[in-house]
Amino acid sequence: MTKLSVNINKIATLRNARGGNIPNVKTAAINCELFGADGITVHPRPDERHIRYRDVLEIRPIITTEFNIEGYPSDSFIDLVVSVKPDQVTLVPDAHDAITSNAGWDIIRYRLFLTDVISTFKKAGIRTSLFIDTQRSNIENAPLTGTDRIELYTEPFAALFNTDAPRAVEPFVNAAIIARDAGLGINAGHDLNLDNLRYFHQNIPWVDEVSIGHALIADALYLGLENSIQMYKRQLAD
Repeated sequence: MTKLSVNINKIATLRNARGGNIPNVKTAAINCELFGADGITVHPRPDERHIRYRDVLEIRPIITTEFNIEGYPSDSFIDLVVSVKPDQVTLVPDAHDAITSNAGWDIIRYRLFLTDVISTFKKAGIRTSLFIDTQRSNIENAPLTGTDRIELYTEPFAALFNTDAPRAVEPFVNAAIIARDAGLGINAGHDLNLDNLRYFHQNIPWVDEVSIGHALIADALYLGLENSIQMYKRQLAD
């Protein structure tokens, strides 16, 4: 069954808007697990506008499922991940001022860089995943970096889904087949929500994990956090 990792960045964004510790990020992480999440994802950025490095250090000891840290592999990020030793690190090519992740890695261009970084994480016993688009050359070259998994960047799927769902999902099915045949694990994330997740999963049921934050936390404002997590889990059950 495809696992659901809940990204709690938006909870930290709300906390940071007022200062103090409301809502409490650690409590949110614990509750997400209690409510059925298979893992917790955080994405610390250099400006710490949502999840802070300190949060990552404090959350690690309380996670009982899977802990996934996303981020651009700067020196400070690499040091943080190696010291925390999460279950998984997802490498994204974000610029330091990016509002959100908006592109996958150019594997051919950055292959040597990524190979070096991934080697560091593998020596620490950390599973690695590369945020990537559906371009065939990127997927075929991903194994050369030593990565364990890729994470399919699903914003293009979400953007086209309501207009033409079959055409929206087709490149992702093809990409997932290439990745599976290459021996890579497959994650997915970005703009997946209650409207499109079931369809995506039905077409690519062998995806290992989806990481969802913005939509799920937004739904929780209306539906409640526990109910929202369970609703997302049900999309992955068929």
